[in-house]
Amino acid sequence: MKRTIIAGNWKMNKLFFEVGDFLNELCDFVDETYLGDVQVIVAPPSVYLDLAMEITYESEVSISAQNINEHEFGAYTGEISAPMLHSMEVSYSIIGHSERRKYFFETDEKINQKLKMLLKYKLNPIICVGETLEEREEGITNKIIVSQLEKIFSDIPENENIVIAYEPVWAIGTGRNATPNQAQEVHSFIRKWLSEKYSETFAQKIPIIYGGSVKPENISDLIEQPDINGALIGGASLSIIKFIDMINIALESLK
Repeated sequence: MKRTIIAGNWKMNKLFFEVGDFLNELCDFVDETYLGDVQVIVAPPSVYLDLAMEITYESEVSISAQNINEHEFGAYTGEISAPMLHSMEVSYSIIGHSERRKYFFETDEKINQKLKMLLKYKLNPIICVGETLEEREEGITNKIIVSQLEKIFSDIPENENIVIAYEPVWAIGTGRNATPNQAQEVHSFIRKWLSEKYSETFAQKIPIIYGGSVKPENISDLIEQPDINGALIGGASLSIIKFIDMINIALESLK
């Protein structure tokens, strides 16, 4: 059985004292709960990674960066790299988020370089792909997804540490979300693409999670779909109450 991933992406939110309060409460909950096949991940801003690792060190909560630079070291002011995360024992990094593409002009080719760097340092990538509203309305969602995947996975071998997040750009931070059926169609398409590029065995092992205005009210219907293996949660993950609610819903769905 593939694990169900509940990942919170805080984006550029929370103050220093809020981080400790949130993570301590989350760790207390996780320590008292049998997670089974549910994996809990939190992606705080990079300035809080050290604190997050310290608080969660003996917990089952995994910590993720929100992004890395495609280079190991160098004159890249303000950036962080895969070897830095590796030295801190950070487990994951998100790459290719639509906000990075939109505001920082990141390309699929650059995301491919970042993926290679994460795998080199044995970090777990959470790779984001997704279409805009205009592309969906034009009926070219699958074409866009294939274009992104082919470039991002260029010269990438099978690696079971990879996680793919489908995030329709039109559902990010808008309050809109894909219906469970819409999301399932794309997730199934991504898994089929993986099976054709690599193998059916590999495709079935890779978690494909959904991101796009996920909240306690809709997560159950999403993760009940056969090819949706969890959620990458934005705004709702800033609330410890909502985040724990969604973990509990995921646990209930596996019973």
